[in-house]
Amino acid sequence: MNIGNVFVEQQSNSLEPTVLANIRIVMVDTSHSGNIGAAARAMKTMGLNRLVLVTPKQFPSDEAIAMSSGATDVLEHAQVVDSLEQAVSDCGFVVGASARSRNLPWPLVNPREMAQQVLALPTNTNVAVVLGRERSGLTNEELARCHCHVNIPANPDYSSLNVAAAVQVLCYELRMSAQLATGEEKPLWGVEWDQPLASSAQLEGLFEHWQKLLVDIDFLDPTNPRTLMSKVRRLFLRAQPDEVEANILRGMLSHIDKQLRKP
Repeated sequence: MNIGNVFVEQQSNSLEPTVLANIRIVMVDTSHSGNIGAAARAMKTMGLNRLVLVTPKQFPSDEAIAMSSGATDVLEHAQVVDSLEQAVSDCGFVVGASARSRNLPWPLVNPREMAQQVLALPTNTNVAVVLGRERSGLTNEELARCHCHVNIPANPDYSSLNVAAAVQVLCYELRMSAQLATGEEKPLWGVEWDQPLASSAQLEGLFEHWQKLLVDIDFLDPTNPRTLMSKVRRLFLRAQPDEVEANILRGMLSHIDKQLRKP
């Protein structure tokens, strides 16, 4: 099959459309609308169609349509939101693309490992793959919302990778993992899980609750928090709690708070 100047082998055993249906690509503060169109093209060639744009500089645009090379349906159904929080609030697993190391170590995988983790998640888990600004990528605060970070191991002497090209690499690995997956694939925890993973919005509520309680008991100094809450985030995001587990933790915090306020 000819797509532009690139020939892509047509697969005889095409993927069911539901395999990748729960995965969305999230682009944050994209400056050049052409990159949005190129990303839509990259997504469609790999069977993904859920695109979320966080405060793009210009969208919709003729340049995005031109660069999409026919993937206009992805653009037409793209969601535009005001914050990353909105973009991932219902997601049980969030991956942040990062080209730089952090002062605080965070789970870091390459694209192939990322795709294997995503495909091993419980069925119907909403997944977001988040990419940042063309020049500066994602902020530390945005990366702290992600369960893990994915890094494309590019040439260290020239690691300048266009955001749409990065989308192509990540979508390709997701498609390959989906094609290799079978009904007998071992679940992430060795058994089929009984509850959906906690959403990003639920986890943010838990972290806010935790921080408030730590301040109330003078364990956390809000004027000098350092990395305490970032490490708490890392702990729970690494554990990937489900909805019931997150609710149990919220209930525990509420009960502690209630006991503390007794005369």
